[in-house]
Amino acid sequence: MAQRRVVITGIGAVSSLGLGAKALWEAARDGRSGIRETIFARPYPGRIKISAQVPDFDASLYLDKDTLSLSDPVIKYLLIAADEAVQQAGLSRETLQGPRTASIIGTGIAGMNTIEDGLYTVFKREVRPDPLTIPKLIPSSCPAMVSMRYGTTGPCFAIGSACSSATQAIGIGAQMIRAGMVDRAIVGGTEDCVTVGTMIAWEVLRVLTPNVCRPFSKDRNGMVIGAGAGVFVLEAEEIAAQRKAYVLAELAGYGTTSDAKDPVRPDVNGAAACMRNAIEDAGVTPDEIDYINAHGTGTTVNDVTESAAIGLVFGNRAPHVPVSSTKPVHGHGLGVGGAFELIVTLGALRENVAPPTINWRVADEKCPVDCIPNEARPMPIKVAMSNSFAFGGINAALVVRDFNA
Repeated sequence: MAQRRVVITGIGAVSSLGLGAKALWEAARDGRSGIRETIFARPYPGRIKISAQVPDFDASLYLDKDTLSLSDPVIKYLLIAADEAVQQAGLSRETLQGPRTASIIGTGIAGMNTIEDGLYTVFKREVRPDPLTIPKLIPSSCPAMVSMRYGTTGPCFAIGSACSSATQAIGIGAQMIRAGMVDRAIVGGTEDCVTVGTMIAWEVLRVLTPNVCRPFSKDRNGMVIGAGAGVFVLEAEEIAAQRKAYVLAELAGYGTTSDAKDPVRPDVNGAAACMRNAIEDAGVTPDEIDYINAHGTGTTVNDVTESAAIGLVFGNRAPHVPVSSTKPVHGHGLGVGGAFELIVTLGALRENVAPPTINWRVADEKCPVDCIPNEARPMPIKVAMSNSFAFGGINAALVVRDFNA
């Protein structure tokens, strides 16, 4: 039996650029950053003052009171992004409900705001926390709330793989459709670790920039934490065709590997194997990859390792493959990062424009890649790849293809 093709029919986002996948893509394409000074709920003693926080967000405009009472910010972002994706896909709740639709959502921590609020309530105010603290903070609440919103009774689970969480959720959803386990999957990621305690914890890791994120630039000095949600509706090609759905792109390949070496330091061979797996799964060759949306955190070690891995996979062509990191625009979304970056990759594929790596200033001989510095590049893009490399050495990559190519 031939494997089913998997297509993307809907996308949605909530990010530091505001509501909507369109806002996220256009900011990445145009080089407009959503990074700004962070507004904290409580006094913040840390040194790092910037983040890609979701601005001016009022979930009550979109969600009912009962849903809001059960929702950490990550759930609020997620459901609003999911509504956008489902609407774009042209699907109703009646069509989605039942066992043939999966709900798979990636998140690094899930309810970090609820966790921190609860700890503050118990240890600082010395009173009992919100009775709904547990159902609001657990990672499984993310796919479960999506499932309840649309009545999907198929597979429902969270993926917790740090910065590869969303990418793995998307890839696993595609694999389940290919295998015939489901016909559709609502997949993606959500995260909000822009809290007092979490930001200080990231700060002491010495990976955050105090000023500007500059991936692949020799003078780079770290990353910026981002927040939000990104959601995709995946369908089997024949299922989408039956209802004459408009297809955004084919999700052609997925690869994932584990370095099995170090909790924080990335490994070039693991990253390279992951990219090779995704390319092979898509049924293409490295020469057919037109554009790569890099993990590109802007940290010293990650950018060098990813550049070397690209060199292993693409050989002599490596310095000439267009590669960009859009993290200086939307921040490092951690568990949602791969979803943000796949939305950007889809925009590049659909508009034939490779987005820039903004803030780049100085070439680094240890990063011999074409990082599309500072200005978008119009160019034909038929096949593109998006990389996610996580703490613990968990690597994941996706390959998307122009559906009509």
